[in-house]
Parts: sequence; C-alpha cells; structure tokens
Amino acid sequence: MIIFNNENNRNTKGTLIYFTKHLFYKYFSMHKNLYFFVSILALLLVILNSCEKFENDQTIPAFIQIDTIGFSTEISQQGTASHNITDAWVYVDDQLIGAFEMPAKFPVLAQGNHKVEIRAGIKLNGIAATRVIYPFFKPITLENCRLTPDSVTILNMSTVYYDNTVFPWIEDFENESVSLVEGNNSDTTINITSVDSLVFEGNYSGIIYLDEDKPVFEGVSYEAYILPQLGSPVFIELNYKIENIITAGIYTQTQSQIISSPIVNISKSDKWKKIYINISPDVSSATNALDFKIFFGSVKTDDVENPVILLDNIKLVHKIYSTK
Repeated sequence: MIIFNNENNRNTKGTLIYFTKHLFYKYFSMHKNLYFFVSILALLLVILNSCEKFENDQTIPAFIQIDTIGFSTEISQQGTASHNITDAWVYVDDQLIGAFEMPAKFPVLAQGNHKVEIRAGIKLNGIAATRVIYPFFKPITLENCRLTPDSVTILNMSTVYYDNTVFPWIEDFENESVSLVEGNNSDTTINITSVDSLVFEGNYSGIIYLDEDKPVFEGVSYEAYILPQLGSPVFIELNYKIENIITAGIYTQTQSQIISSPIVNISKSDKWKKIYINISPDVSSATNALDFKIFFGSVKTDDVENPVILLDNIKLVHKIYSTK
C-alpha cells in the first residue's frame, strides 16, 4: 500500500514524471513501432510541460527502503516485545510522504540532509482496511538523513513505547494465579499450559477447551479499571492462536447497571498472531461509567469438534498526561 501525500504537489508530480519516463523507456524497448513511440513521447512531453518546476529542478527522486520496524520493551514493566507492526508512515521535513506496507521502497523528491520521521503503523482491530499509526509507539526521528537522487537509503530501525504509556493490566500467564477469571456466562475454565507446541513465549500460555458439553467461554479481568476518556487512546493488546472465533469487549459499570459492549470478533488462526484492539470510543462514550472490566468470550461453532483457544500477553494500555 502506498499513499502519496496529495498536499505535496511537487512530490506527486515529480514521482509521476519519473515513472512516466521509465514507462516510456520500458515500452519503447518492447515496441519499436514508430507510431507507438511518437504517442508515448507526446504524452511524456505533455506531462513534463504541465508540471511546475521543483526545487533545484529535481526530477529524479531519491529512494528510501524500509524492510521492518523493530520494537523493544522493558519486560518487567511493559511486558512482551512481540508486535505486529505492518506499516511505516513516513514524514520528510514534517510533511507526510505516505504510508507504506513493509517491506517497502519508495521515491522521495528531496536531496541532501533532511529530517526523516518514521511512525509505526498497525492494522486497527486486526482489519487490513483500517491502518493507523499506533499511538503508543515513539516516532523514529533522523534529524540529518542524507538522501541522494537515484540512490537507495535503507532505514531499518526500532521503536519503543512512549515514556508516559502505562499498563494497568498485564496477563502473561507466567504466574500460578491468572487474572482472567471465568464470567457468569462461562461453562468452561481457562487454564495454563506448558506444552512447548502450544506456548507462544516464556513458559506458559493460557488455554481454553470447548466441546459439546462445555461450549461457552467467558473470561473477565479480575480487576476493574478507571480509564481515561475524552478521546484518549485506550487499547488491548493480545497474542492469540484460536480454533474458534472469540469476541473481545468491555463491561462498563455505572451506578445502576453493568453494560456489556462487544467490540471486535477475532477470526480463527492456526498461527500465533498479535492484535491491537481499540476500545477508546466505547470507553469515552461511557460518560457515566465508574470503571471498566475487559472480557473475552467464545461460543463453540459446529465446524470444529473440540476447538482449542490459546491466549497470551494480554495488555491494557493507555497514557497518563502531566497535569502541570
């Protein structure tokens, strides 16, 4: 996926010129028909003449290549460093160049030393069509990144959580007591497993078995949490490998009732995956809430006889802001 910044007309036009030139050379070598040659040449001249001049008359772009963005944590305080960073949102001199699914190589109409900023992007709620910058990852900033026309600058770097990111709840299933407890609707339990083929990382993962006699699971955070509102980002992070669809959501406790809000259905996966679940809108809209609990639920479907649900590294994530 490449999204060029439409506000930056010079970059857009320059890129168009560059790729039109290459289109011309490619097709001329393949089709030596004179009429075809003249038609392509005329099209090229129209595009060239219609475009305004670039700074320093630059028409040949530099290239930036980003294969991956790494991520690290202070494990004792921030939990796992597993991630699912899929995209690089790239800014040059504070102007958005585009959002690029990695690995990516893309043109930039700039040369010399420039400020380049890379922000880590994710699939919101695991949906490929909703790609956003993850609000808890620090941007990677290079104040003097040298860009050379027709050359490739490779940038494979790593990010961390913002310093003001907090984790009210982390459940990594490494302790005997599990803070994800069975809800009132559950007829089965969550346990921990140490079987190597089932564990994501560390020594243990959480495991739930569903069958005909016990087809319903509901796991609820043991603690209730006071969460920031007014549009402040609040997310759940989760590693999962599941043979049955699960639903993630929140319970909102008010003075008079408890409200269940399912937020996302997580599809089956025979491989371990990471998902970032945005609960911000539901938290912010609950203006009369006293506190919140997180829940995961699943009802056995007919396509798998005895589905197994594996969970790991549940994190409740938000930011704290200075009151000064």
